[in-house]
Amino acid sequence: MKIVMAIIKPFKLDEVRDALTGIGVHGLTVTEVKGYGRQKGHTEIYRGAEYAVSFLPKIKIEVAVASDQVDKTIDAITAAAKTGQIGDGKIFVLSLEHAVRIRTGETDAAAL
Repeated sequence: MKIVMAIIKPFKLDEVRDALTGIGVHGLTVTEVKGYGRQKGHTEIYRGAEYAVSFLPKIKIEVAVASDQVDKTIDAITAAAKTGQIGDGKIFVLSLEHAVRIRTGETDAAAL
């Protein structure tokens, strides 16, 4: 089992969710986060004054999937979140040792 964590642009969330549902991945956790990568923020003008926005709004999606679904999950997220512009985001894959569904007590792959 693996956790696929993706940092994407906020307006791509619905497309990514639809893509994941389309490949049979159900259940994800979404968190609003702020950060920067190579783009290092940008400048904005507010009431005539220019100021730097260091941290840009992003969405972090976390999905627990079976190990054999990781590549399909990554492909679906990449296709749905890609704009071709800087700041499209990143995907990280982490090992998941144990999972338990609280309601039924199911464990590991059955709990996903």
